[in-house]
Amino acid sequence: MDYLFELLKIIIPAGLVIYGMFIITVSFLKKEKEMKWLDIKSKNSEQIIPLRIQAGERLCLLLERISPNNLIRRVNGPDMLAGELHSLLIQEIRNEFNHNLSQQVYFTDDSWETLRSAVEQTISLINQAYQQVSQDERSLELSKKIFQLAMETDQDSIGVALKKIKDEIRIYY
Repeated sequence: MDYLFELLKIIIPAGLVIYGMFIITVSFLKKEKEMKWLDIKSKNSEQIIPLRIQAGERLCLLLERISPNNLIRRVNGPDMLAGELHSLLIQEIRNEFNHNLSQQVYFTDDSWETLRSAVEQTISLINQAYQQVSQDERSLELSKKIFQLAMETDQDSIGVALKKIKDEIRIYY
C-alpha cells in the first residue's frame, strides 16, 4: 500500500504538470493560429481594398456614361436618323455594361442588382421614347423625347445606383 501511495505522490504532480503544459501549448497554438489568420486577412485587405475601390470607380463611370444626357451628347451625330441613334444608344449601353460585368464580384448582390436595374430602366426609357417617334425623323427628335421622358419620370434609377455604389465604397475609407 505504501508503494502505491508513493507512486501516486509522483504520478499526480507529474500528471498535473503535463496537463498544465498541455493547456499552455494548446493556448499558445490557438493564439499563434489567430495571429497568422489576422496577418493573412490584413495582407488580403491590402490587395483587395484597392481593387474594390477601383471597381467602384468603374461602376460609377459606367453609370455616368449611360445617363441619357451624357450618352446622347457623346453618341448623337448631326445627320443621324432616330432609328440609327436608337440602335447606337442601346448598343453603347450594352457594351458599357458588358465591359464592366466582372466588377460585380466586388459588390453586394443588392448593389449589383440596383446597378443592373438602372441599366435596364435606361434602356427601357430609350425604347419608350423611340416608340413615340418615327424611325425617319432626325435624331434630334428622339433626343428631345428621351430628355422629356427622363424629366417626367420620378425615378432617378441612375442616381439611386450611384448612391448605392458610393455608399458601399465609403465603407473602405
